[in-house]
Amino acid sequence: MAWDVRPTADLHEFRRAVGAIGHYFGGWPADDESAQRFSSNLPLERMHAAFDGERIVGGAGAFPFELTVPGGTVRCGGVTVVGVLPTHRRRGILTAMMRAQLEDIRDRGEPVAALWASEEVIYRRYGYGLASISGEMALPTGYAGLRQPPDERAAARLVPLDEAKDVIAPIYDRVRVRTPGMLTRSDTWWETRILSDPPDRRQGGGEKNAVVLDLDGEPAGYALYRIHTKFESGAAAGHVDVIEAVADGPVPTRELWRVLLDMDWKATLKAYLLPVDHPLVHLLRYPRRMQLRIGDGLWVRLVDLGAALGARAYGSDDPVVLEVEDPFLPENSGRWRLAGGVAERTDDEPDVALDVGELGAVYLGGFSFGELVRSGLVREAREGGAARADAVFLYEAPKPWCPEIF
Repeated sequence: MAWDVRPTADLHEFRRAVGAIGHYFGGWPADDESAQRFSSNLPLERMHAAFDGERIVGGAGAFPFELTVPGGTVRCGGVTVVGVLPTHRRRGILTAMMRAQLEDIRDRGEPVAALWASEEVIYRRYGYGLASISGEMALPTGYAGLRQPPDERAAARLVPLDEAKDVIAPIYDRVRVRTPGMLTRSDTWWETRILSDPPDRRQGGGEKNAVVLDLDGEPAGYALYRIHTKFESGAAAGHVDVIEAVADGPVPTRELWRVLLDMDWKATLKAYLLPVDHPLVHLLRYPRRMQLRIGDGLWVRLVDLGAALGARAYGSDDPVVLEVEDPFLPENSGRWRLAGGVAERTDDEPDVALDVGELGAVYLGGFSFGELVRSGLVREAREGGAARADAVFLYEAPKPWCPEIF
């Protein structure tokens, strides 16, 4: 059966399409007001719905983003709220939605798609590659000391959430433009997602708090956190959840985390979605006590391969030829010669041969061709091909990091 997949036409359709994934989260969005709030960031025409007759049985959305890549930014479809009702699984609906969505992303001039995978096994079949690693930690207070003494230029202050955006958004943007994997945030995004604090999202904790780290009197870092208070036998047994911590430079980073680590009345400091190259690994006196656990982060899909490769910077202008296989979007398949930041079709012999998903894995700089050759996922078509490709794709930048799940 060829499923009818098309963008939603009104809020009623939008809510039902989002409700396909919301079914698994207890019926979200609960009402039209919630759907309206969600649609302030996800336009109706960016939400695809799958119809079985008059019934909407699946949905897939894509936020309009700018994604930071090595040396620049690229327009990106931020894939979100993808789901099929349990009554309609295993019928090809997800494949139909993915095809319609990726074609729509390409037609809108967005060369790249990105997502967080609720189940990582799903999206490789549609050409997504694991592009970044994310970490989480649970650090006991007794082991929270830093190796270096405090910097006297640093001072912290709490800021009300309704006043925080004007202070912290510029810090975020300064870090974003040089960190692959980070995304643009509109005013509405800040207000409805980052700084919003509805009681039903607190998971038993207190209110969301914002702390700003000033260096020499200028805002240089911020953190959003939530306190989960608990006492056992008269001693603190609760924890602090660090929701997001962003700082502009090594000293602000260290001093911001000192504020969080030194917080009273907690047994553990917990943090999620940390960059895999987080400085705390080197700054802590007891890094082993972080209990650092890593998992998959952002997944990337090159939708328009030539435009996507042309959007980032490279460590060398030397040519390298990639033979790419893309069965889901076959117009990307074939041999591409990349030289001087320009990707063009070619008949030249390839250096490496790979699936488009593996190209997505190296795109942000999180992984190398050599790693994937050693994993058996990339074929070295010419001797030394992986080393040549890595020399071209190498660019001085932090490891890719996306600090939020969308």
